[in-house]
Amino acid sequence: MTRLAAATIAVILAAAAPALAAGGNSGGGNASPAKTCKKGEVWNTQKKKCVKVQSGVLPDEDLYAQGRALAREGHYDWAIEVLASVQNQNDPRVLNYTGYSHRKAGRLEVGIAYYRKALAIDPGFNLAREYLGEGYIAAGRVDLAMAELKAIKRSCGTSCEEYRELSAAIAAAN
Repeated sequence: MTRLAAATIAVILAAAAPALAAGGNSGGGNASPAKTCKKGEVWNTQKKKCVKVQSGVLPDEDLYAQGRALAREGHYDWAIEVLASVQNQNDPRVLNYTGYSHRKAGRLEVGIAYYRKALAIDPGFNLAREYLGEGYIAAGRVDLAMAELKAIKRSCGTSCEEYRELSAAIAAAN
């Protein structure tokens, strides 16, 4: 593993640590930012080591937090692998970040399908609406992005982060 890859993974684990601590981590304790895992592995706080990612290897909340962190850091295929190991595949958050990872990896239609599934479960999930709107913009459908922006506005007004982010993306597209 290169030094850059190791440093990137340490940042990912550091980003996941607060979410793991706040998310009902049954392992007791945080993911250590000093520990690094290679692709296909996740940090197990109980064993204090990297383990092969698979369903049930960690509580869903830990897998979600690590998958989300990987997605946000740009490791889309690794994030998809981690999120696919979450046992509750109907968790809108998991669906959202699976969609995000597919969209950012260039699989726009696949990503959009995941956002729609997340919103079918939780129509008030504004982050999924924001990302769906961004997907529509990437697909050249600003009209559909505007519909998502209106739904976000009805839900949380114009001052919430999701409204501001999607509004800015729409403005940049025009």
